Amino acid sequence: MKNIFLIGFMGAGKSTVAGELAALTGAERVEMDQLIERQQNMAITDIFARHGETYFRDLETEVLRSFSGKNGQIVSCGGGSVLREENARLMKESGQIVLLAAQPGTIYERVKDSTNRPVLNGNMNVEYIRGLMEKRRTRYEAVADITVTTDGRDVRSVCAEILQKTGWQAAD
Repeated sequence: MKNIFLIGFMGAGKSTVAGELAALTGAERVEMDQLIERQQNMAITDIFARHGETYFRDLETEVLRSFSGKNGQIVSCGGGSVLREENARLMKESGQIVLLAAQPGTIYERVKDSTNRPVLNGNMNVEYIRGLMEKRRTRYEAVADITVTTDGRDVRSVCAEILQKTGWQAAD
């Protein structure tokens, strides 16, 4: 099976769904942000503060290049990873892109107590989230092969929909 790349705004459920999909299918789970943190030996917030967003986006591109020729991985991508055309192309070449979508209020409830969201630091409110989501919405929808909403749903039902739409099978 080709890879599944989970995209969407922070708090849409990418990490939770990636973990459950990996458990259901026996596939390898990859958390892009955690992988970058390990490679750089620093937190995402520190990478942004010390080196800037462009540097971080370059790191994302390098990670996505590493999936070329690999199959059967569930990849939870950073919220802004598909903003760069090259990243979307790399994902499409080695897998299917699944957009996890949620309403701004849902996102806020999921991330409001988080301190490791550099894009939201100082702007942790529904209106700011709504505006940023709207800026990214067209891009997310343009690159996604599949869209699955996560509002008010349990992770199992979200995963069942993804498996059905991607053609992946749960392990026995």
